[in-house]
Amino acid sequence: MTETPRSQIKADGITAPFRHATFRRIWLASLLSNLGALIRGVGAAWAMTQMTSSADMVALVQTALMLPVMLISMPAGAIADMYDRRRIILFSLGISLTGATALTTLAWLDLITPNLLLALCFLVGSGVALLDPAWQSSVSEQVPSEALPAAVALNGISYNLARSVGPALGGIVVAVAGVVAAFAINALLYLPLMLTLFLWKRAPEPSRLPPESLHRAIVSGVRYIMNAPSIKIVLIRAMVMGVFGGAVIALMPLVARDLLQGGAETYGIILSAFGLGAVIGALNITEVRKRMTGEAAVRACALSMGCALVAVAISHQRLLTAVALVLAGAVWMMAWVLFSIGVQLSAPRWVTGRALAAYQAVSSGGIAVGSGAWGHVTDVAGVDVALLLAAALLLVSPLLGLWLPMPRVSARGDEPEMLEDPKVRLALTRRSGPLVVEIEYRVAQENARSFHSLMQDIQLFRQRNGAYGWSIARDIADPELWTERYHCPTWLDYLRQRNRATSSERALDERASAFHIGPEPVRVRRMLERPFGSVRWKEDAPDRAAGQDVQSKHGAAS
Repeated sequence: MTETPRSQIKADGITAPFRHATFRRIWLASLLSNLGALIRGVGAAWAMTQMTSSADMVALVQTALMLPVMLISMPAGAIADMYDRRRIILFSLGISLTGATALTTLAWLDLITPNLLLALCFLVGSGVALLDPAWQSSVSEQVPSEALPAAVALNGISYNLARSVGPALGGIVVAVAGVVAAFAINALLYLPLMLTLFLWKRAPEPSRLPPESLHRAIVSGVRYIMNAPSIKIVLIRAMVMGVFGGAVIALMPLVARDLLQGGAETYGIILSAFGLGAVIGALNITEVRKRMTGEAAVRACALSMGCALVAVAISHQRLLTAVALVLAGAVWMMAWVLFSIGVQLSAPRWVTGRALAAYQAVSSGGIAVGSGAWGHVTDVAGVDVALLLAAALLLVSPLLGLWLPMPRVSARGDEPEMLEDPKVRLALTRRSGPLVVEIEYRVAQENARSFHSLMQDIQLFRQRNGAYGWSIARDIADPELWTERYHCPTWLDYLRQRNRATSSERALDERASAFHIGPEPVRVRRMLERPFGSVRWKEDAPDRAAGQDVQSKHGAAS
């Protein structure tokens, strides 16, 4: 992939998505919802500090909110790709609203306990975990592809605008009215977003093929990611940033209480400083992407974050801590926007939700695991030592770029195109299979190494789109003859596999065909391993009538 052209980045601009009414309305409503979530976060974290002096328990509030994302993101991503994303988002918001309402009620009745607080935070986090893949992948339905990077950044700005004022407001609410009011405001501010999404007239893209089952959709998503090197690199780098950089998020209540000797107001102020920095970072992401490659930008973010954490660890002055957190918030936001753009523009639309779910799982999992670990380190050695250790790890983390450099990305435009089905003369049902595909090429011997190298790339795209058991073999009696062979579980899986190929992947097929010599075209064989039956999910499930669901159209080579 190539880097986004500078002229395109400049032309798009950070405010371009606001020209689209649907995005604008949803963005404004989400700003209120994010504000409520930040106020709730202050209430939950401070309630825990009042109920217990254990740093482990305080850090576990962040873990309880983030752990569900790691646990259920892949099913959530599959659901986002299979069903109406608007309905999924509404259902997810309903789960979080239920958790927020329960928190409000129990706190009002003075029945809240540390374990109950963690359980309800987990429930709220579960709603967020189900929401995130559908929410992020729906952005591409609200704006055109050239405005997608700006829309991703603006969604980050929405959260961090709320972060810049929400924590301070939350600190004031907690100090004046108590945690009950913080939880109640959170519940009420879900309602505008739910109404806006209810009124969104989403136009779903119809598919000629039926949706996969949830299990198969999860398997398809995992298979795609495992065979997509660019996405795997982003996921690894995101997890590292989450584990190391998450220390500042998890330990901020203790920074306010132990290092700055402050209360809820101090906690709200330093959270606001972090949020203000995040807004600054998001507003400047377009300029950063124009001037720096993704790898250079991620390295700069890690180094800057490390320096900021050193300052937070050694400072006992509110102003110095706030300035350091502004820097930390800016580079933290930039890093996550870069990761998110890298994932979204590396995955075709049919698997975007699952790719984003994997990204959410590893990043949130990194933050959740890191939060628990940093809380334990704090209990043993203190807040300042934990922050200094996290800073040291961040400062050396750019070395990962030597082995796992961030992929170069461009605006999405590389989407699959539906093909006509291959011509068949055997009665097939959708579950007929397994199917074996053999493609024969005749390649000049002097081009053998170049052809074999190209076929390694073809192997990856065949496998990530649904094929298994892939191989390439050369005839020892006729060295010019090569046979590519792969399997698909059923006829329907094969139709999905061939219709998932993007234009760049089809270009690889064309390059392979260009190696072919001789008067005859590339030969393709499609063979059924069970010619008189079909795959049964249950042993007693009957076959469909002969000829039912027969596919009989003409199609492309493979």
